[in-house]
Amino acid sequence: MSQKSRLHIPHAAARPGETPDFSYLALSPAGAVARPPVDSRMSDIEFLSNDLVRVLDENHAAQGPWNPGLDSSTLLEALRLMVLVRQYDDRMQRMQRQGKITFYVQSLGEEAVSIGGGLALRDSDMLFPAYRNQGLYILRNTGLVEMMSHCLSNTNDFCRGRQMPVFYQNAKNRVFTISGNLATQYPQAVGWAMAAAIKGEDAIAASWVGDGSTAEADFHYALTFAAVYQAPVILNVVNNQWAISTFQGVAGGERRSFAARGLGLGIPGVRVDGNDLLAVYAVTQWAAERARSGGGPTLIELVTYRGGAHSTSDDPTRYRPKDEWAAFPLGDPLHRLKGHLVQAGSWSDEQHLAMEEQMKQYVLDCWKKATTFGTMTEGPFLRVHEMFEDVFEHMPQHLQRQQAQLLELEGI
Repeated sequence: MSQKSRLHIPHAAARPGETPDFSYLALSPAGAVARPPVDSRMSDIEFLSNDLVRVLDENHAAQGPWNPGLDSSTLLEALRLMVLVRQYDDRMQRMQRQGKITFYVQSLGEEAVSIGGGLALRDSDMLFPAYRNQGLYILRNTGLVEMMSHCLSNTNDFCRGRQMPVFYQNAKNRVFTISGNLATQYPQAVGWAMAAAIKGEDAIAASWVGDGSTAEADFHYALTFAAVYQAPVILNVVNNQWAISTFQGVAGGERRSFAARGLGLGIPGVRVDGNDLLAVYAVTQWAAERARSGGGPTLIELVTYRGGAHSTSDDPTRYRPKDEWAAFPLGDPLHRLKGHLVQAGSWSDEQHLAMEEQMKQYVLDCWKKATTFGTMTEGPFLRVHEMFEDVFEHMPQHLQRQQAQLLELEGI
């Protein structure tokens, strides 16, 4: 009797009330993966899309050829930035729960993705982030007061109330605004990189999307253009195991790694421990050197875990075990970098506690300053007539008339 075909429905390894199960994750020992030359042929480096580049071992010591050899001052600055991102997230999450802002998205557990990757790039490189990359904005000197003002949509909001909270921008320091439509930043990054190549610049572009976004058409359009035109771009997939309430297998992560998505197009893929700042830095640096030397795009999969909810509109206890993050085999990126510095004699538990308190106070001071520009319930407020501005290069006459009516009503 012939068998009938069956539809496969991907299922998470564990659901609420069950024991966390990460047995599906293919891990490599720290230091075990070779670091090939940046000019290697793609056929010779396919192993990078299946193995997992790791530098820090279980004792927080740096191992193997991918160790970037960063000095202690650079690593301490990276740790400071990661602590600052986490303290900022904690404050803004609590402000949303208290009704003081409308919406927020944490990057809890993913801090090394932005800080490690961002530190490996030049200030001239253009960044196209997703909504869990606030670390990139902080790294590129986007003031916390300005970021908080944006979340408050007050008179100091650089988007002037026209964007959802957490959709920051910093054009001056080359960080593109975040898009709520998933994966749109991927083709934008590729287009920017192509333009830079046409102009003969040595700047490259880098973009980030979540694992769920790889199912979007824009993801595949971007890979096609990047491959055909050998665009100098780094395309990052942040595989944090969950796309809102669906686990990474629903986006296709069961069969092959996300890093392998570009192989059919001739794009090298690298799979890296996203909770190991040294590994993230090293792989990004490798991909950047490859892009600048004419090697074209690289697809990087950062294996990490979304420690918190997808957003303040989400309740992860409905679809995954409560203790799943604690069981994640790659640990907490802050604790791992801190452990490395302590192990190297460059840091201590006492110094770390002092840094956490310092960053906590700094974030609180910034919040108090941001609220002086207005809150959701107390002025000053954005003027209503400003909603017509910054939309058209030349405002149409019918909008000019409407704005004039509002100005008259406001007594201006």
